[in-house]
Amino acid sequence: MVTGVISWIVLGLIAGYIASTLVNNRGEGLPMDIVLGIVGAVIGGWLFNTFGAAGVTGFNLWSVMVAVVGAVVLLWVWHAFRRSAWHA
Repeated sequence: MVTGVISWIVLGLIAGYIASTLVNNRGEGLPMDIVLGIVGAVIGGWLFNTFGAAGVTGFNLWSVMVAVVGAVVLLWVWHAFRRSAWHA
């Protein structure tokens, strides 16, 4: 149980940092990168399963990639929402 939680936190940190660096050219900070990566893993898992590919399968490179894709999608939606709310 503890190992699973630690794995999700580490996976979230890695994926969140990579995604925020790709989108923002910098990390969002330790707590936000962890949350971003974990939520990104859920979103990425759903997207990959929807299109017929495996989602998050454990603590491995494939799962990090799935989480990064989900986190990038989340950041794009978040930035689009913030821009539209800012200009409204």
